[in-house]
Amino acid sequence: MTEPSGEDGDACRDGGVSRRQVVRNGLAGLSGLSIPGLLDLNAAGTMAQTAPSAQSRMEARPVTLDDVAARAESLARTPYRPHDDDLPQELKGLTYDDTQAIRFRPEATVPLGPGFSLQPFHRGGLQPRRVDIFFQKAGQAPEPFGYDAKLFDLGPALKDRSYPAALGYAGFRIAHAFDSAKPDAQEEFLVFLGASYFRVRGKSQIYGLSARGIAVDTGAPTGEEFPDFTTFWIGPVEGETITVLALLEGPSLTGAYRFRVTPGDPSTLQVTATLFPRRAIANLGLAPLTSMFIDGENGPGARGALPFDDFRPQVHDSDGLLVQTPGDRLWRPLTNGRAAPQTSAFRAAPLEGFALLQRERRFAAYLDVQARHEDRPGLWVRPESGFGAGAVRLFEIPSREEATDNIVAAFVPEAKVEAGRRIDLAYALVTVGAEPAAAMAPPLARVVSSRVGSAERLRPTNPPSPRRRLYAIDFEGPGLPDDPKAAIEVALSASVGAFVEPYAEHVAQTGGWRLYAEFRPPEPMPPGDVVLRARLSHAGKVITETWDGVA
Repeated sequence: MTEPSGEDGDACRDGGVSRRQVVRNGLAGLSGLSIPGLLDLNAAGTMAQTAPSAQSRMEARPVTLDDVAARAESLARTPYRPHDDDLPQELKGLTYDDTQAIRFRPEATVPLGPGFSLQPFHRGGLQPRRVDIFFQKAGQAPEPFGYDAKLFDLGPALKDRSYPAALGYAGFRIAHAFDSAKPDAQEEFLVFLGASYFRVRGKSQIYGLSARGIAVDTGAPTGEEFPDFTTFWIGPVEGETITVLALLEGPSLTGAYRFRVTPGDPSTLQVTATLFPRRAIANLGLAPLTSMFIDGENGPGARGALPFDDFRPQVHDSDGLLVQTPGDRLWRPLTNGRAAPQTSAFRAAPLEGFALLQRERRFAAYLDVQARHEDRPGLWVRPESGFGAGAVRLFEIPSREEATDNIVAAFVPEAKVEAGRRIDLAYALVTVGAEPAAAMAPPLARVVSSRVGSAERLRPTNPPSPRRRLYAIDFEGPGLPDDPKAAIEVALSASVGAFVEPYAEHVAQTGGWRLYAEFRPPEPMPPGDVVLRARLSHAGKVITETWDGVA
């Protein structure tokens, strides 16, 4: 893979500023956005006609997931045709600053139903692609949401410009009143912008990692493919839940998605999807998550990595991958600083869930007043149908730039993905803040930190052996004995080399337990990662997650 996984892979391939920077800067202050009075766009006459390509999809009743699936299946039988390159030249040439100068007028915010509202994103610069948007109410035909320049302050570069309704939008964001007693105090919580990327947050969180509709050939030598959500049908609102339907189009497959989104603490997305492959796909990532990890508590974590020179102790939107299978829960701290991208696979048959999490929730761990990394959400993927046997694959790209996502996690099924063979999926996405979270079972003690340093500092040898490494792994949570004299059983393994002299002790300051284990590598060290694993048991019962690290 030659391009980073940012908010929009195509934007990253084109060079310049990643879409992550556009989203971060444009929305940095909006995670707590309070929406002022809403304007009825129908009454104001701003609901213009949409492009003919989208008009043909309208019906005299609400569009359903089956309707979108039928459209996706029909498209899959024909060669892929991307949307026309209809973006005016002055919009194509917008600089980063010009793009940031385009602002949606808050008074034009679109009401979607009780407690929900929407604002679209303007096309241009790093947001070139058009999405068609329709609004839906129960029992009514979809209403096309055509472009209207009056909804925006276009900034000095586009002053006095006007464009037709067919220009469309780049994406949209949805706000909700988290406090039911204050229905007008709406805060943005969901964004769809770029390829099949979307972001969601729970109450009191700010945006961090992204989810995607699908991942195609992540890490493949031929390069990753980024299908697009091209059409959205938004609504209806039912109580605290809003439905979003989406049509996915790409060279290798098409798809139909339904997102039933319930914001709160946590926020939950119930995802139902039907995919139609145009070709055999060797590496199809289901329910993919994308995040950023630069530096953590154990440094970059990779052998021979350079230290990250920064005043902040840690910089990341996620600090680890969690994989739940029957009888086991595995925690892999994220790693940066390898010489080349690395793929790790964790077999799951069946998969009960996986997540990219931000476990470190203390401000003191980051010391970044603006970024507020301690408030970034995790996302837990809970499969419901269509996953089967396979593996959660973690793809880590070496990076020194926090503006670019360099972490991808997705479930890759063992079953072959063949042209013309329909794939039906259902899963839930749940935002996670401070743990333990009810979504994740069984109630095992968690890995809360993993640190590594020279074993010579505490266990010197003569002559010194600088390649000896001492791991200190902290566990906290339910099931850990309170008695510091409890007989703790330690299970350790290394793919090569050996652990020696493991020792577990009770940590009175936290109520948890710490495992010390010295790793002695082989000579010479093999290329690639050496996989290390550890977990604790008591009275014949496993009481902790499995820590999975690399050396």
